[in-house]
Amino acid sequence: MHDIIKIRSHPDDFDVGLNRRNLPPMASDILSLDQRRREAQTLLETKLQRRNEASKQIGTLKAKGEDASDLMAEVSEIKSAIPEWEATEAALAQQLEQQLSTIPNLPAPEVPNGKNESDNREVRSHGTIGLNDQAREHYTIGEDLGMMDFEAAAKLSGSRFVVLRGDLARLERAIASFMLDLHTSEFGYTEHQVPLLVRDQTMYGTGQLPKFAEDLFHTTDGFWLIPTAEVSLTNLVADTILTEEQLPLRMTAWTPCFRSEAGAAGKDTRGLIRQHQFSKVELVSITHPDQSDAEHERMTDAAETVLKRLELPYRTLMLCTGDMGFSARKTYDIEVWLPGQKTYREISSCSNCGDFQARRMKARFRPHSHDGSKSETRFVHTLNGSGLAVGRTMVAILENYQQADGTVAIPTVLQPFMGGRKIITSLKSQDMKS
Repeated sequence: MHDIIKIRSHPDDFDVGLNRRNLPPMASDILSLDQRRREAQTLLETKLQRRNEASKQIGTLKAKGEDASDLMAEVSEIKSAIPEWEATEAALAQQLEQQLSTIPNLPAPEVPNGKNESDNREVRSHGTIGLNDQAREHYTIGEDLGMMDFEAAAKLSGSRFVVLRGDLARLERAIASFMLDLHTSEFGYTEHQVPLLVRDQTMYGTGQLPKFAEDLFHTTDGFWLIPTAEVSLTNLVADTILTEEQLPLRMTAWTPCFRSEAGAAGKDTRGLIRQHQFSKVELVSITHPDQSDAEHERMTDAAETVLKRLELPYRTLMLCTGDMGFSARKTYDIEVWLPGQKTYREISSCSNCGDFQARRMKARFRPHSHDGSKSETRFVHTLNGSGLAVGRTMVAILENYQQADGTVAIPTVLQPFMGGRKIITSLKSQDMKS
């Protein structure tokens, strides 16, 4: 949510930010609506004040035995009109909030201008990519192992679902456990278990509603399935005033995530890249405004460290203004190399949202007071990132660790989570051995 006071003070800067987002100017329309709301609010306050003054005067006149009929008529007229004035002011306030709630965050100054992903800027890369014409894609590997079953999932739920079994089911659990252990023990995140079903206001707080309702799954009794644990974790500080000593808050959770993929018709129809249900380890930080840029770099490093430990090649991009998410002011995407696809694919997105989500959630903190007085509250800054998407990490492992004989080597750091095993073999070969 944008600060209307800042728009009033710097309307041109607001429109410049929108232009960088490839959007038309909106400050004039917003300020016109804001002016009408303020006028309605002023009228209501003036009339209420006049009602109170006249009521006192009536009491004084009656105490003196004088005629108060004119004042009583005036008060009666004001009282009868108050509901209409209140409704007008409330409607204009709601209209203004609805308009502001659909406008994306403005980009940070260092974010490159651009229209789409082709304008993103690579900031670093790690590892050596493998160019192997014989490399297979992950779904072929998984199906040949007998452990990745899209047909069985389609019978249960339709397209964009999968059934994992055997070592691949265990590998998913191993990947998530490794990530959680890394983030909690080395980067200071606190592990959480959070609700997967949330209310409208919770989705609104992080910016999924009202603009992106079609991308979400909605239950018949009014709940939304979370598209990412960011929604639940970030909203833990909604309607809260934190102390400065509590910052930063660092939280992580491994959850299923649910997305309708409404705009993805025909894209990644095979495999695990774009599923309606997938699991992800999410990272969320709640910080002091002065610390959010440094926290953003720290969070991105935490996500990159996962890939370094798994020895997977990757590159990190700063997203351009036309490719950033709705709530972000600056985003790093981490893309992992997939030899089967012979390309990089996104595996993590780490965003600094500034105070954009905090304003929607009313999440604040009280700064230190140097003289002992009660200081004014400020909005916190919120950050979120994938640490990482578990399914896409499995994709990267299958494609980068595939062997010529059809087996898959298990990354060294995951072997303790896989019972010490070093190789994944097919279910058929395991049955033959048994």
